Amino acid sequence: MNTPLPTEVDVVVVGAGGAGMSAALAAAARHGLETVVVEKSDSFGGSTARSGGGVWIPGNYALLEAGQVDPGDAEEAKRYLDAIVGEAASKVRRDTYIDRGPEVMDFIKARTPVRFTWVPEYSDYLPEQPGGRARGRSVEPVPMDARFLGDELERLTKPYTKAPANMIVTQADFRKISLGLRTLRGPVTMAKVLVRRIISLLRGQRMYAMGNAIAIGLRQGLVDAGVPVVYETELTGFLTEGGRVVGVRVTHAGADHEVRARRGVILGSGGFEHNQELREKYLPQPTEAGWSTGARSNTGKGHEAGIAIGAATDLMDDAWWGPTIPLPGRPWFCLAERNLPGSIIVNSAGQRFMNEALPYVEATHAMYAAHEKGPSAVPAWMIIDQRYRNRYLFAGLSPRQPFPGRWYKDGVIRKGATLTDLAAEIGVPPGALEETVQRFNGFAATGVDADFHRGESAYDKYYSDPTVKPNPSLHAIDQGPFYAVKIVPGDLGTKGGLVTDERARVLRPDGTVIDGLYAAGNVSAAVMGNTYAGPGATIGPALVFGYLAAEDLASHGTTSKETA
Repeated sequence: MNTPLPTEVDVVVVGAGGAGMSAALAAAARHGLETVVVEKSDSFGGSTARSGGGVWIPGNYALLEAGQVDPGDAEEAKRYLDAIVGEAASKVRRDTYIDRGPEVMDFIKARTPVRFTWVPEYSDYLPEQPGGRARGRSVEPVPMDARFLGDELERLTKPYTKAPANMIVTQADFRKISLGLRTLRGPVTMAKVLVRRIISLLRGQRMYAMGNAIAIGLRQGLVDAGVPVVYETELTGFLTEGGRVVGVRVTHAGADHEVRARRGVILGSGGFEHNQELREKYLPQPTEAGWSTGARSNTGKGHEAGIAIGAATDLMDDAWWGPTIPLPGRPWFCLAERNLPGSIIVNSAGQRFMNEALPYVEATHAMYAAHEKGPSAVPAWMIIDQRYRNRYLFAGLSPRQPFPGRWYKDGVIRKGATLTDLAAEIGVPPGALEETVQRFNGFAATGVDADFHRGESAYDKYYSDPTVKPNPSLHAIDQGPFYAVKIVPGDLGTKGGLVTDERARVLRPDGTVIDGLYAAGNVSAAVMGNTYAGPGATIGPALVFGYLAAEDLASHGTTSKETA
């Protein structure tokens, strides 16, 4: 049954992703405000549902339960963000995020069925920086049986990839499974995953993990709080009176509508990653919407509506980047593949240009920087050999599983019996590629990457092979045939957006507040600036600033109860 679109409520939330649902839940369940969520697509969850589901909020209850909150950790976390973000985002906003984050996690625990657990040893992305934590501050959802959501579960945004036979794999599981049979933990974990799947089938359960579990939990919270979600409703602009936002203009069921908001409007409409025109206007070149794993409905409507009424923007040239394999029909966001030993990434001259195991935002910044200086690094090529292919999972394929013929046909994979043959396949000078590989093989023998220091950071070691010595991130590439895998600068979503303060209020270029308008998630300029603190530093701020937007909004305007 279609949910009717109201004409007036206390709060209009735009977008049913992590930020929007957190905001709506807080507005209704914590502050008692009449709230509606309008969602452009026909599904809930947005990019949050498509993600790995990590949440980076220092000091939260799951970290406390795991004994992973050190004395003074909040101050250390602030010191860490000070070091890595610098002037790219407001310090008061960063500090507010750290101070209020645990409270938001407690609220979500109290009002939804989702529960979080520590991801063991998943390092902060820049752990050697002041305040960084090598053991990590990331948590993820405990897998859940989502039958409680009923028919609404059919509207869940699907993850960008899934395990075979719908098996439930957590982030902690994936790390172990990616190593194939290299350690005992790999097959043991795979066996546990298989047993969990069999048990769930016998019990008739509908099990979900990662970002899906967060989205499901928040959606159930909205059901319990009586918050309707009106799907296929696209934002076209704002209603304003005297400089204050008092509602939204939307299209719904083929017609234009207005919905007034007594307290205000909270944007949680996501980034602009699937708007090619905006990508070409703002992002480094070359860029393709097809390289993004963000929700396909994220086309920047919230950005455009905010800019139209004078909102300031920042970080519009940046994204939550990641080296990506442009597979036919869908991009593959590289995590373990780059860190595992026996692989390198080269430019069009056959030369390495970075530590391949860098955190994904930093790695893609390095790709664009190298491309700008030349030789071309977009696309780049990941070079691996048959030994690597026999050992590890790769882009969802099991060890030893042949690359699909379509991948070869589309030019994503190239193969050569020798490095000379491979160089010819990808148009790289053969002598240069052989020299690069020979030099890298020398580093693998000594365990020291003298060029780019790969394997020195605790983050480099997370997705590495502990059986490889002396450096678990380095291994010789010398067992033919050899493969080249196309690598492009993909993303999880864009990072730039409307400038907000620590209360999630949208600001004008002069720093004044646009009354009645709030933003959280990827429609707002990232509190992480140009970097990425750790696993879940996108979802964490989305949840926190959605909650804070509702808190501030609750203290303004007139509610339905007050006008009754």
